[in-house]
Amino acid sequence: MKRARVKGRVVWNKRYGTWNFLWADAEGKNRSRKLGDLSELPTREIALTKATALGMELRFRTPVVPKVKDLIDRYRSEKMPDRFSTRYGYESWIKNHIVPRWGESLITDLQAREVEQWLKSLPLSPKSMMHIRGVIHQLWRFAMWERTVPAQMNPMELVTVKGATKRLRKPHNLTEEEFRKFVVRLEEPIRTIALMCVSFGLRISEALALKWSDVDWLNGMLRIQRGIVRQRVGAVKTGESERSMPIDPEMIVVLGAWKQTTQFSSEADWVFGSPAKIGRLPVSYPWVWKSFQRAAIEAGISQFGTHSLRHSYRSWLDAVGTPIAVQQKLMRHSDIRTTFNIYGDVVTDEMREAHSKVVKMALSRAI
Repeated sequence: MKRARVKGRVVWNKRYGTWNFLWADAEGKNRSRKLGDLSELPTREIALTKATALGMELRFRTPVVPKVKDLIDRYRSEKMPDRFSTRYGYESWIKNHIVPRWGESLITDLQAREVEQWLKSLPLSPKSMMHIRGVIHQLWRFAMWERTVPAQMNPMELVTVKGATKRLRKPHNLTEEEFRKFVVRLEEPIRTIALMCVSFGLRISEALALKWSDVDWLNGMLRIQRGIVRQRVGAVKTGESERSMPIDPEMIVVLGAWKQTTQFSSEADWVFGSPAKIGRLPVSYPWVWKSFQRAAIEAGISQFGTHSLRHSYRSWLDAVGTPIAVQQKLMRHSDIRTTFNIYGDVVTDEMREAHSKVVKMALSRAI
């Protein structure tokens, strides 16, 4: 494989009495190769001639294809995503699936047919298989980026996973009646967390990461600007997710009541600060999830996850006749196709009106 011209210089090592060729490799690291001593290379001109031949050899040398486990080590330090939740997911697929099967293999052994057949043999959902395929895709990209394999079509582009775009289980969208039965069985602060999630379409990571400084009481706005996963604070999922949202006056009352109740009410405090952590962290996701499951059972409805409240919010926006362009802004989707396949823009008044209608649905007989 043709490489870029190798530039270097010939130096005389007085200590050892040898001519040496010095150059920098593709990673910028300094390298040295002994050319010979005075008996072999009596003049600098002869040493330069040999150095030129060595430079040509290095120029056309094919790089060593790395093992997957070694490539992963370099990928971690140079290209692994910084966002904690994304990095955590990558590490899970790498540790539990990729390294056990492919760690000792060369990256070039991970070809489309072999990987696709292996994925089909795993007892995983299509969505999980797609996540693993995605990580391998990134490893291939990294290998081409660091030039340990030639730039080429990524073999993972040819890997298909049947049913990857279909959900195995349909999301549970709560009706108004189901939500009322559910929310009255929750204790604080879980009750207010549920109301916030269903009234703003918040992801649970965003709801738990709210601070009192994010609430603009005077102008009735809520700033969503961070998330927390496994008690690690980081950025929200996408750039579009970070925005200010209107707060209905009735929800202002709910938040105000909780602020008067909680012992962590200063501007810098978490809205849902954990007493067990003396307010240094918000309450944990596992506690919220378990509380949801208990309340669902007591309400006589099927169990559901915290993300079902975001799905319910989207369903309720439909129910109150919210235009799809407004829904995109309220759901904070970066691409309207994620909400629906229609384009448009909205003004804050429309967002506030739609939000208020959903809040009335959420608070009806819930307070």
